[in-house]
Amino acid sequence: MVTQSEWLAIKNNDTNYDGKFWYAVSSTKIFCRPSCPSRLPKRENISIYSNPDQALADGFRPCKRCRPLNAIVSNEIWVKEIDNFLEENYSNNITLEYLANEIHGSESYLRHVYKDLTGMTPQQRLTIIRLDAAKSMLINSENPVKSIGEQVGISNPAYFIKLFKNQFGVTPKQFQSKKHDINS
Repeated sequence: MVTQSEWLAIKNNDTNYDGKFWYAVSSTKIFCRPSCPSRLPKRENISIYSNPDQALADGFRPCKRCRPLNAIVSNEIWVKEIDNFLEENYSNNITLEYLANEIHGSESYLRHVYKDLTGMTPQQRLTIIRLDAAKSMLINSENPVKSIGEQVGISNPAYFIKLFKNQFGVTPKQFQSKKHDINS
């Protein structure tokens, strides 16, 4: 349970509390110093730790922005975390700014590191994740193409159809029809 004084220290990025406690955010699996300038998490997602080793033992990663261990987090670990976030949240509206805030890094650095290590931008990876999810939904449901596009986070039907065709060589409807041909 986060006390009022701990909450205020986090909310106000109070450097006086650095070294006295660390906080972890369940939705991002990241832990920070109280003075971290990252976006304020929801209070109910915060756990308090008296030392950073406890947060590490509970599976939290140190923040790249405030560096609670006074060490740099490897880019490989950061990219894995970005991928996990995209896979778990692909249906949401994820901009580079939103992703950077959630993953605790700057937009330009995040994009640069991600592209260097994977050969694609986070947005390109997000599109692949969304299209793979759509493909699975087309195989496993009778939902209309428009609905499936919306479920995977692509609300413009024409854009969804274009992306799907570019990725798989057929439109979502053609793909869904071929599935019926195979099952018949």
